[in-house]
Amino acid sequence: MIRTPLRPLARILEARSRGENPDAIERENIRLRHEEMRDRARRRAEGRLLVLAVFFFCAFSLVGGRMAVLAQSEPGEPRTSVAGASILAQRADIVDREGRILATNFDTHSLYAQPRDMIDPDHAADKLVEIFPDLDRARLIRDFTGTRKFLWIKKKISPEQQQAVHDIGEPGLLFGPREMRLYPNGSLAAHVLGGASFGREGVHAAEVVGVAGIEKYFDERLRDPARAHQPLTLSLDLSVQAAMERVLHGGMKIMNAKGAAGILMEVDTGEVVAVASLPDFDPNDRPAAPTEGNPDDSPLFNRAVQGVYELGSVFKVFAVSQALELGLVNPDTMINTQSPMQWGKFRIRDFRNYGPELSVTKVIVKSSNVGTARIAMDIGAARQRDFLDKLGFMQASPLEITEASGSAPLLPKNWSELSTMTISYGHGLSTSPMHLAAAYATIANGGRRVTPTLVHGATPTLGERVISETTADAMRHMMRKVVSEGTASFGEVAGYAVGGKTGTADKPKARGGGYYDDKVIATFASIFPAHDPKYVLVVTLDEPVETSGDEPRRTAGWTAVPVAAEIIRRVAPLMGLRPEIEPADLAAIRRTSN
Repeated sequence: MIRTPLRPLARILEARSRGENPDAIERENIRLRHEEMRDRARRRAEGRLLVLAVFFFCAFSLVGGRMAVLAQSEPGEPRTSVAGASILAQRADIVDREGRILATNFDTHSLYAQPRDMIDPDHAADKLVEIFPDLDRARLIRDFTGTRKFLWIKKKISPEQQQAVHDIGEPGLLFGPREMRLYPNGSLAAHVLGGASFGREGVHAAEVVGVAGIEKYFDERLRDPARAHQPLTLSLDLSVQAAMERVLHGGMKIMNAKGAAGILMEVDTGEVVAVASLPDFDPNDRPAAPTEGNPDDSPLFNRAVQGVYELGSVFKVFAVSQALELGLVNPDTMINTQSPMQWGKFRIRDFRNYGPELSVTKVIVKSSNVGTARIAMDIGAARQRDFLDKLGFMQASPLEITEASGSAPLLPKNWSELSTMTISYGHGLSTSPMHLAAAYATIANGGRRVTPTLVHGATPTLGERVISETTADAMRHMMRKVVSEGTASFGEVAGYAVGGKTGTADKPKARGGGYYDDKVIATFASIFPAHDPKYVLVVTLDEPVETSGDEPRRTAGWTAVPVAAEIIRRVAPLMGLRPEIEPADLAAIRRTSN
C-alpha cells in the first residue's frame, strides 16, 4: 500500500505563495488517513462476523439434522468395531428340542510370548511349567532365548491359569482374547455334536470351526454372522439322551460288552430323540484320531452310524413283510423248517430244532433261519434287493453328521440265491443300526419310508409307501408276540406293550475271513407301544457275554433285550407316554359269582 505524504511539497509551496498556513494541509491529510483506516477496520470486522455467522449456522444445522435422524431411528445397543478384524469367531449355539444348551461359546484367553521383551526367561519357564505341567521347560528356554519374535504357548487357558501367569510379572508373556466352544454337558451326545477347534488364528481373535459330527455338517450355517443369534435346534431330548446313555453304559458293563449303541427314533417323523455310542469321549477335550489298530477301538468311532455289521435275525422281519406284501404267504401259512437246510455244499441251521414246520408267525416268534430262508427263496434275489433298496439299505444314511457319509452298507458282489437266503436272516449284508432303526420305523408307522434326521421341527414329509397298512399291522402283531411269547421275553415292560425282534450275528474276523466262535453282535430292534407305535428303539452290543448262569450266554435275548427294556422303562415316562393296561384275551375271561 502506497501512503499519501502528510506534507506534499508542491502543495506546501503553493500555499506559502498564496499566504496560507501549510499546517492546515497536514491536518487535513491526517484526518483523511484516519477515516480511511477506520473504514478499512470496519469492513474487516464485518467480514469476520459474517464468516463466523455462516460457520455457526452450518454447525447448528448439522447438529439439528443429526438429532432429527436419531429421534426417528430405532434405539439400539452401541457396538465396538475394530478396523481390519477379518476373523469371525462368533458361532451359533446348539440346543435340544426343549431349548436346552448342548453347545455354546465361552470367552477365554490365549497365552503367547514375545521373547525379545522378556526380562528373565529362565524364571518364566520355571513358573510356566508349574502352571502347565505338560510344557517342556528345556524347549521353552530354547524358544525364549532364541531368535523367535513370537511364540504361542497355550491356545486357551482358564481364568485361574491366566491369573497365575499374570502373577509371574513377566512383560514378555501376553494374553489374547479368545472365544472357544463349550459343551456344558460333557460327554453327553458326544458323537452327535462331534466337536470344534480353532481355524484361522490371530492374536486378538480365532476362528472356531467344526471338526466332526453335527458341528462340521452344519459348520457354514453355525458360522453365518446373519444367523449367529439363531440356535440350531436338534431333535435330541437332553433328559432322554442322559437316561439312555446311563442305562446303556450300565448294560454294557453288566454284559461285559466291548461297545454299545442305542437309537431312539420317532416313527412318523424320523426325528432321532436319542442316539448313543459307547465308549464315548468329552468333546471339550476331543482325543486325537487313532493312527493304528481297529477303528472301533477308538472312542471316536460312532457305532450307531459308522459301524456296519451283520445284524442277524432282526432282518427276518423284512423278508416276512415282503412275502406278505407280495401275497406269497399269510401269517398262518405253514413253512417247512426241517433243519438243516441243504443248498449245495452249504447248510443252514436253526438255533434249536423247531420241528418239521412252523407258521409264518412262529417263524418270526421262534426266529427260524430255515423258515426265513425258504420264504426268501420264493421272493427271489431281484425282488429282495429292490425291497431292501426301498427301505434305504443300499445307500449311506442321510443323517446330518459327517460320519454318516461313510456308513454305506456292505453288499454282496454277487447277489446269488444263497445270498438271498442268508441276507433274509441277517448274514451276507452289513449295515448300521441307524439304517435298521429307519427301516423298523417304516413298518411301525404303517408302511411309509422314514428318513432319519437330527433337526427338530422340519416339516415331516411322508416317504414312498413300501408296504401296505395291512402288512404293517400284521408285522406289528408278530413283533408283539416275539416279546410276549418268543425270544425277547425279557423285553416286556409293564404298560408299554413292547414289540420287536432279536438278532444275534457271529462277528467276522478282521483278518483271514471267517467268523469268531465266541464273539457276536447282539441286537434288539423294538417298537412301542406295539398297538400304536410312537417310537423305535434299537440296542446293539458288541461282543456281549452274560455270565450270571453256569454257562456264558451271548444271544440278544439274554444281553441286548434286558438293556433295551430298562431303557424303555426309564425314557417312556420322560416322553409323556402313559402306561396302559392291555386288554385281556376275551377267551380267558370267566364270569364268577360273588
